[in-house]
Amino acid sequence: MSRPIGIDLFAGAGGMSLGFEQAGFDVVAAVEIDPIHAAAHKFNFPDCKVIAQSVTDLTGDEIRRLAGIGNRKVDVVFGGAPCQGFSMIGQRALDDPRNSLVQDFVRLVDQLQARTFVFENVKGLTVGRHRQFLVELIEAFEARGYRVRRDWKVLNAANHGAPQDRQRFILLGGRGETPLPEYPVQRSHAAGTTNCGSPEGPTCRDALGDLPDAESFDALLHTDAVRVDAWGEPSSYAKELRCIGNDAWHFGHPRLWEPAVLTSSMRTDHTDISRRRFSATEPGKVEPISRFFKLPPDGVSNTLRAGTDASRGAFTSPRPIHYAYARCITVREMARLHGFPDWFRFHETKWHGARQIGNAVPPPLARAIAAQVIKALGVRPTRPTVAVALGDPALLRLGMSQAAAYWAVANPIGRRDRKSGATKRKQHEIEAAL
Repeated sequence: MSRPIGIDLFAGAGGMSLGFEQAGFDVVAAVEIDPIHAAAHKFNFPDCKVIAQSVTDLTGDEIRRLAGIGNRKVDVVFGGAPCQGFSMIGQRALDDPRNSLVQDFVRLVDQLQARTFVFENVKGLTVGRHRQFLVELIEAFEARGYRVRRDWKVLNAANHGAPQDRQRFILLGGRGETPLPEYPVQRSHAAGTTNCGSPEGPTCRDALGDLPDAESFDALLHTDAVRVDAWGEPSSYAKELRCIGNDAWHFGHPRLWEPAVLTSSMRTDHTDISRRRFSATEPGKVEPISRFFKLPPDGVSNTLRAGTDASRGAFTSPRPIHYAYARCITVREMARLHGFPDWFRFHETKWHGARQIGNAVPPPLARAIAAQVIKALGVRPTRPTVAVALGDPALLRLGMSQAAAYWAVANPIGRRDRKSGATKRKQHEIEAAL
């Protein structure tokens, strides 16, 4: 029996793609306008058709053709369309041109005749004047024959298996008589537990404690990968991310990878001044000059941010301070706090790698949602037996112009100007973060 299929819109590097695959879906197409994110997605999901262009320029039929699925039923469409504008009273928020991508999400769900959809977005969509936008969004789906869970929820990744306080608005719907998916039941933690003691779910120590210190490897000053002979004793959470045991793959396709290689771990060469400040900061508190959060070993991380693209100053993601070392955490350590397994790789630079994680939905949260969707569809998930080879590592080393050329698209974001970005930040922040 074939597995149900899904399509990821606004896919990024693939946090939701991974969660839905782990729940038992085959993600057959991923649309992502950022060519560097699209390249990372292709590396990690080599059997998925990556469409490196804007959803605005696509139709449901074109996605079907590019994905090679013909007239197969699309079981789920999921993604987080950016919504940036909210009109004044007397105007429809959904008609604001800045919200056109949300309209495109609704349009493509309808054109693909997806049996279900999952729309994710920021928590702020549910409060204040933004609530009108949410009402209009639900009405737009209902006008196209979808039933929508009007008892929408904001879910926290910390409640669903990831050691990070990260809240996302989730809207669920089904076409026609398709049963509406339920929301997943909270597993652990409570919201806002960044400095809690002995939480029920995985902690920062559980996530990072077995990883070798990146500063033990000089090679990581100029590369993002190194072979490691000695690893620490993994927690049950870390065992899963290291893919120790068959259950660690859930219902996802096993990948062929090298477990002895530490990846996505390019170092930061901090100044002695920065290190002294980091050491003096109490875990669970914010370092007063850089404003970086120091991870609590027995609590969960604060929300990991994406930083900004070149059009908004190219600021680096504010990576937290490690609880045990006087440094900011690496991209791999960010990935552990997000719930990405160790085989999953990101762009080799700290800036793009951190941006890819910060933009992603934590896979454990996506998996919990997807498990409810597959249940509503009446499908019993199956575990694949054939391992998948990862893509060409060169995809993770492309600059923005190179990535645009690879996909034969115009550069939609612009090149990063390190000098102009630097002038907008205090020197001590640059020393700590870059």
